[in-house]
Amino acid sequence: MSPPRMDEGGCSQVSGTLGIVASAKSSLRPEEDFAKSSSSIESMPAYDVRKARQSHKKKVKREKIDTTKLGRTLHDVGAPRVCSIPLVLQHQDIADMDSIKSTMNSMMSAMNMGGQKDSEAQLQPPSDNDLKELREKYETAGQGHVFSYWDDLKPLEKGALFQQLQMFDPEHINEIADKAINPPKPESEEEKPKLEQLPDSATTSTIDSKQSDLDEWHKEGLKLISENKVGVVLMAGGQGTRLGSSAPKGCYDIGLPSKKPLFQLQAERIRRLQHTAAKHHSKEVLDVVVPWYIMTSGPTRKPTEEYFEEHHYFGLDRNNVKIFEQGVLPCITMDGKILLETKDKVAVAPDGNGGLYNALVLSGVVQDMEKRGIQHIHMFGVDNCLVRVADPTFIGFSASKNVDIATKVVRKRDAKESVGLIVAKNRKPDVVEYSEIDTSTGEAKDPKDNTLLKLRAANIVNHYYSFQYLQSIPDWAHKLPHHVAKKKIPSIPLDSKTGEQVKPDAPNGIKLELFVFDCFPFVPMEKFACMEVKREDEFSALKNAPGSKEDSPETSRRDILAQGRRFLEEAGATVVSEGGEEESGVEVSPLISYAGEGLEFLRGREIKAPAVIETQK
Repeated sequence: MSPPRMDEGGCSQVSGTLGIVASAKSSLRPEEDFAKSSSSIESMPAYDVRKARQSHKKKVKREKIDTTKLGRTLHDVGAPRVCSIPLVLQHQDIADMDSIKSTMNSMMSAMNMGGQKDSEAQLQPPSDNDLKELREKYETAGQGHVFSYWDDLKPLEKGALFQQLQMFDPEHINEIADKAINPPKPESEEEKPKLEQLPDSATTSTIDSKQSDLDEWHKEGLKLISENKVGVVLMAGGQGTRLGSSAPKGCYDIGLPSKKPLFQLQAERIRRLQHTAAKHHSKEVLDVVVPWYIMTSGPTRKPTEEYFEEHHYFGLDRNNVKIFEQGVLPCITMDGKILLETKDKVAVAPDGNGGLYNALVLSGVVQDMEKRGIQHIHMFGVDNCLVRVADPTFIGFSASKNVDIATKVVRKRDAKESVGLIVAKNRKPDVVEYSEIDTSTGEAKDPKDNTLLKLRAANIVNHYYSFQYLQSIPDWAHKLPHHVAKKKIPSIPLDSKTGEQVKPDAPNGIKLELFVFDCFPFVPMEKFACMEVKREDEFSALKNAPGSKEDSPETSRRDILAQGRRFLEEAGATVVSEGGEEESGVEVSPLISYAGEGLEFLRGREIKAPAVIETQK
């Protein structure tokens, strides 16, 4: 039975926690290890712990060790060195795993990022010395106001606030806030970055590529899928707030005849792909696995887990679906002061889609990929109803070029479309926002074809990564810049006399965010690639409220039904309808066809729209 249409009551808004993966020392098979949970330090990627141990061996026992990189790797609560992990570990024997296990569990619990639930004993107020030390650290950084209401708090509230404040390095918060609030001054005309197309060697287009090339890439992609070397990462941290729902956006029903939500559409595409790859390579369907890693946020973690449980993982093996959570950063005032949500809690917010990289490490996803032998990863956002999950053609293309990162793009509609573009910026791969492009550059024509814009590769947040590149996250994640998002943040004003929370009518603070594409310039051009695809085949975003002209539930539904009609007509069927555009489409179940294949049984038949094709009859 198809899941019901979701509304505000469909998935309750519950604060979630970060997923914990099994012990690195487990002897279970990857599938079993994947489902097993553990609240230990060994739930961190094994290679991070090994690095720390190796560092320790090079120094005298009990000597202070350099844990800066370890701290950065352990998610850093969404940002480099924001977390106080280096401060906690530097006076411990790194080989004392029981002690580290206890420390990490307390830290993760305090930030709603996993671990065991805090007992009342764990949340008791700190000792006078511990409080003095932490307070001095915040006061030295000019953030001592976070203790303004300490004397008003109950013992357990003091314990909770103390544990939360331990998670952050206030000096580093100041550092990243200053860089974000006071970015470098705009370049002079001479210093402006040079924006060019990516070189031909790095690009291809499914619109005008040779069919033989497309077939070869597709064949290679299916082969890699059949060998269990492909994994999928979904960014699903957003709620459907603009859609009138507090549920995770993936739960949203865009109004298809089947009432399938976005999560189900994507799950069924994975199932179809596993079946197709198995068939093409004479394997049992159950022997072909595309693991699905779903990144959520605090508000969406638990309802996402509950939704998948309720719907039996939409037919996927639950051992091959991992739901994890991105990190958080403190919210700050316009001049960089940490905001309190309540007297006993710092206001925090998810660290942006660029927090994906640290989350992949801390949650154990990279470790799980390594155990499974995953070599190729497809990542995308939840709000694209047309996404071709683990697209064999894209995987095959990227693998054949032996790149670290590849990205799918669609052609920009016109010079005024407000989209980010994939470009070569000062000869490095990068994304530039619409606001960064001047009129003359934005309107420039392609010298090879004056019917096309020169810069037209619209970013749709649909990327490929080699596993080797994801293994290197600890080497570069701390270099990602933070960006300012001015928001209305319920909080206690700094000049409050009562400590009462205020819900502002206008932006009163800043959420610091990381962008997933900010690592692109770190990649050499020869290790980066770009594939242009047809917008009508692969991209229809869901961002705006029902009734909006663009990127709405109505446009998403329209685009899926129009695609289904094309699939049938290309297969030789005739689609007839008596109504208008809304009544002329056909919904084709992803279980029947991934991208238009397998519909030969409809050749010569007349299908009356609107219709749903769910079975091969």
